[in-house]
Amino acid sequence: MHKIPVTVISGFLGAGKTTLVRHLLQNNQGKRIAVLVNEFGEVGIDGDLLRSCQICDDESNPESNIVELTNGCLCCTVQEEFYPVMQELLKRRDQIDCLVIETSGLALPKPLIQAFQWPAIRNSATVDGVVTVVDCHALGMGNLVGDLAALESQRADDPNLDHETPIEELFEDQLACADLVLLTKTDLVDDRTLTKVKSWLEHELQPGVKVVTVKDGSISPDLLLGFNAAVEDDLDNRHSHHDHEAEHEHDEDINSIELILDQSFEPQALIQQLKELSAQQEIYRVKGFVNVGNKPMRLVLQGVGNRFETFYDRLWTKNESRQTKLVLIGQNLNRQIIEAKLVQPKTLA
Repeated sequence: MHKIPVTVISGFLGAGKTTLVRHLLQNNQGKRIAVLVNEFGEVGIDGDLLRSCQICDDESNPESNIVELTNGCLCCTVQEEFYPVMQELLKRRDQIDCLVIETSGLALPKPLIQAFQWPAIRNSATVDGVVTVVDCHALGMGNLVGDLAALESQRADDPNLDHETPIEELFEDQLACADLVLLTKTDLVDDRTLTKVKSWLEHELQPGVKVVTVKDGSISPDLLLGFNAAVEDDLDNRHSHHDHEAEHEHDEDINSIELILDQSFEPQALIQQLKELSAQQEIYRVKGFVNVGNKPMRLVLQGVGNRFETFYDRLWTKNESRQTKLVLIGQNLNRQIIEAKLVQPKTLA
């Protein structure tokens, strides 16, 4: 049987990876795409957001093509979690046209790709290509991520994360492995800044790697799939800062708080409260689903720094609880303070 082509989506926190994958699923051109999501925390926000696309083939099991690894960075847990997950997916490879892996913001690409050299995997799957998503607005402002501290917040979000990489080195590693770079949030910069960012990136990339602008994750699947790069056989030409490193440590002060609340919120009031909390505590990233009173649809909320985005993704189903589920990532976050701020009578819609 044919090898399953695998596209790896890398990029920093908030760069737009999930939005990109979601658009790909909604515009799959008839391809049977399985998705493996590397999610931090226990709530599984990104996986749930992808499932809401409702494009899975097996109607009796609508979650069958979405796989989440909720307990660790992919690049650090390939043996503990990635290997058995891949084994299960490979049993179904006659039902899968391609596999997309969305890595976490801190994932080093090469250790993941090296796993495809294992005999039990390489005979059935190949890394078709690596796509790196870059926040143009952040880079244009002189940063590598929309909120630099937000990326740092992931370092201790899971005990299985065993590397602490300088942000600059991690970014260089993600670019070094890329077959294509997608530049997001270009609408937030002027033409001069866009030209400057693209020129800088092109000098950092391998010869022949293109930089393509993308808005709201909207891009043709033909551009993301079908590189035929067999990346696992080309790793020697994709140099990494960690080719010869052994172990790393991580910052134990960074943590995440998962909240599941049986109450509804008025969106703008909730955003204001989250901004006030961010002024009191080092909250770097917020993501989740919100129960809005008198609204039949679920609200998706995402925040990086002081920037918050919301949209309604689907109707609440009859068999699910209308709960507000939030993940807050930051430094030394205090659950009691956060809960006391959010669980107030005035927040009820």
